[in-house]
Amino acid sequence: MNSQISDLIARWKDDPHSTYSTWFLWTERLKNFRSIRRGIAEVVRDIEAGSFGNAYRGSSLETVVASVAEQRQIFKGAEHAFLWKPKLRIPDIYEHRENQRAFARLLHSCNCCDSVDGIIQAINDIDALNIKGLGPAVANLLYFIHPTLVPPFNTAIVNGYNALTGSKVKLGRWDHYLTMRQGIIALNAEHRQLLSNDLGAVAGLLFDIGSGRYTAPPIDGNAEAERIWRQDLAWVREETAAQQKAIASAEGNDQTHTQVQGSLRDIGMALGFSVWIAANDRNRPHGNGVLGDGCLAMLPDGLAGQPGADSIRLIDVVWLEPSSGKVVAAFEVEHTTSIYSGIVRLLDLAYGSGLDSCDALFLVAPDGRENDVRQQIQRPAFSKIGELNFRYLPYGELRNQQDAIIRFGSGLKPVFSISKALKNGSL
Repeated sequence: MNSQISDLIARWKDDPHSTYSTWFLWTERLKNFRSIRRGIAEVVRDIEAGSFGNAYRGSSLETVVASVAEQRQIFKGAEHAFLWKPKLRIPDIYEHRENQRAFARLLHSCNCCDSVDGIIQAINDIDALNIKGLGPAVANLLYFIHPTLVPPFNTAIVNGYNALTGSKVKLGRWDHYLTMRQGIIALNAEHRQLLSNDLGAVAGLLFDIGSGRYTAPPIDGNAEAERIWRQDLAWVREETAAQQKAIASAEGNDQTHTQVQGSLRDIGMALGFSVWIAANDRNRPHGNGVLGDGCLAMLPDGLAGQPGADSIRLIDVVWLEPSSGKVVAAFEVEHTTSIYSGIVRLLDLAYGSGLDSCDALFLVAPDGRENDVRQQIQRPAFSKIGELNFRYLPYGELRNQQDAIIRFGSGLKPVFSISKALKNGSL
């Protein structure tokens, strides 16, 4: 059985359309981790201050869960578990103040501790309260706090785990989740050389089994069943039309993202700024070289030593003054379905890294998405945008004016002229 699982993992990793290739190795995957942790802390503060409200929509929790849900297919349904269902009165953390506080204690405890025992105790504490509708789906938040200790959770992952191990884990029960967690950790340890210390990898494998992309090897040892299974493993399943469209769209988004980063790099250099390209993007092919060509290899000492330096390293493009190393402008490029992540990361960058004094923070997005951007910034969680010079820069203006800015531009003025100010509270 162990050799069968090893063969399955190896085949899965070679599959360009598996969650391993499309999500776990996705260059944007890690960008949201710190922002989601910060968002979870914001949820706790809102609950403790009594300002969380009695609805999911418009709450700080919605912002956090939306950032999780946009992490491609494995977290696609993450929001469903937290949506308020009035007829069922679940999940009962919106209108029940004590349950709300207990939810905050769970998030706070897991956010503040680094031990397995502390996390399990926090889970057992919330489980003992039997809060209606609040089950193991919360693990999708906890994963982003402790990716090496807490695996994600959804129907496909549970189905994949049961198929691979012969277990009978049930949805909606914390005790079953904790049992599955132990099994996942044991499975991950046994195949550690093929997987990762980050439990997202093994969860992705289980997701692909549970969603039907791969068949679990036969458990009973039947030779004919194994022959059929290995035959099935030898070929990649035909993609459905919807899957093919989604994969093509994702690949196109990544290419456009790189092109826009390259434009911002070239403009920044032409205007005399030092340019930083996100650490996880700098080696992406662009033009006749890579995105990081001519850019800073390391952050200036003054920034590298800040507590929020990890956020700066992952922001798409940053322009800095060559002499002082001061951040002049920061750009987040958003070409995906949601605008959440760019807004959250720029706010996280500003307040977590002391950049509230930088000249401008730009959200760069397609021309037709201005209304989407402005609708998103109306969220209460984004109220601090008004304190910053936060701007929307459309692709079309950037593309049309790039050559003129490079030839005749000076400072940030030409970029201000093609962008629009964003203020929370006004459309």
